Amino acid sequence: MCGGGPGIDLLLRAGADPAAADGDGTTPLYAACVQGDAVTARRLLAAGAPPDAESAGPGAEGTPLCAAACWGHTETVRTLLAHGADPGLREDRGTGRTPLEWAAAGPHPETVAVLRAAGAR
Repeated sequence: MCGGGPGIDLLLRAGADPAAADGDGTTPLYAACVQGDAVTARRLLAAGAPPDAESAGPGAEGTPLCAAACWGHTETVRTLLAHGADPGLREDRGTGRTPLEWAAAGPHPETVAVLRAAGAR
């Protein structure tokens, strides 16, 4: 399931699984978060996409929150946090960076502030 906007609504209404990864292992939520598409992320989360599910595709490994934080997509970070994403969760099955580490490395100070306000350390 790729793409955002009205197309995502059509796919979801047709019964597409909002959590299903593509052939490479990338989830639609992860892809939306890399692009900073908070609207599509919100739609996927409302349809049941798990906020902390890791993607495994080439160049798309990690959690949606880490992806959004890495690129400084603050509104997408807020969306994920509002839907229960764990601000302290390390990607790579607990061995990688946290969203806060990604945002700080950016550097993306606004994203860092939002993550800290959510309890990230």
